Amino acid sequence: MPAVSKTRYVAFLRALNVPGHAIIRMPQLCQAFELAGCRKVASFSSAGNVLFETAPASAAALFKKIRTRVGVLSGGEPGIVFRTAGDLEVVARAAPFGDLVNDRSIKLYVVFLAGPPTRKPRLPVVDEKECLELVGVEGLHAFVVSRRRPRGIFYGFPNSFVERELGVAATSRNWSTFSKILARTRQDP
Repeated sequence: MPAVSKTRYVAFLRALNVPGHAIIRMPQLCQAFELAGCRKVASFSSAGNVLFETAPASAAALFKKIRTRVGVLSGGEPGIVFRTAGDLEVVARAAPFGDLVNDRSIKLYVVFLAGPPTRKPRLPVVDEKECLELVGVEGLHAFVVSRRRPRGIFYGFPNSFVERELGVAATSRNWSTFSKILARTRQDP
């Protein structure tokens, strides 16, 4: 019997382990993925990034099982966006931020869209109050530059901004976290 091809996936969970939202320990989260049928499950940071393998032909059914199991843990319908390791490689090769990756005065975000944008604004789009700039949209990914807010030490967070501008649910990761997750997908699980 021929071996079934497996694909490496990353699940990006929205609003997990942040104040005011569901708190789930990573071992519990990984167990939920395993019980759903995932193989080679590993978490990355406590913010809801889970790496796993499955056969591409069974991915859609598996994603539904994952959402059900995580929903039990979180007490509601979880926001989860799935990407293959190959999808992440495409984002990295596109180098959406160019030389900005070396600018330590800003934060860069990859925003993982849950579906195609329902709105297509003319780019760049700026949110002056939050100091955010939507600089690109490629397929199911948006790219945001966040600058330090004038009052305080905080940077704007892009999720609500992107959802409002593109009309689709999303979850965001900063470029540093994205790069580390990508590196993990390249490792032998």
